[in-house]
Amino acid sequence: MKRQIIITRRWIIFFMISLFVSGLTAMPAETELAFLSRCFSPDTMLGAWIDKVYRGVANTNKDYPFIAYGYDWLAFAHFVLAVLFIGPLRNPVRNKWVIEFAMIACLLIIPFALIAGHIRGIPLWWRFIDCSFGIIGIIPLGICLGKIRQLESIISTNEELENTEEVLFNYK
Repeated sequence: MKRQIIITRRWIIFFMISLFVSGLTAMPAETELAFLSRCFSPDTMLGAWIDKVYRGVANTNKDYPFIAYGYDWLAFAHFVLAVLFIGPLRNPVRNKWVIEFAMIACLLIIPFALIAGHIRGIPLWWRFIDCSFGIIGIIPLGICLGKIRQLESIISTNEELENTEEVLFNYK
């Protein structure tokens, strides 16, 4: 059981760090896009798109810097969602709902990216890249959910439920 808890917690920590880093990347969008626009030739489809996005962000930041505040809130949302995983980190079985919620959110990325991206004129191939974040995110969450279900099975067969709950909650 302790091994299951360790594996589950490692995957949760990995997901929390991924969310946090993803949030950090939202704030310096113009700097990151400037770097990427130098890495890809504007003669390629990817390079042309990155250059277009960079010019849009740079011009918006120059004339309307307050619009970038939306990126700050996007970063904040990632940080807050990472904090949400402290519950399953402490007690994965009791807080399984957080993992299930995150898996649903990962699945909802797909229709959201496809629909909102279409409305905003985002190329289909880029929308597929956005969809990949949900697909990739669901992998560690699925592993966690599987491990949590195994822990639930162990707990349900254990006659000393209170002791098992104590081990889950206090094991470090």
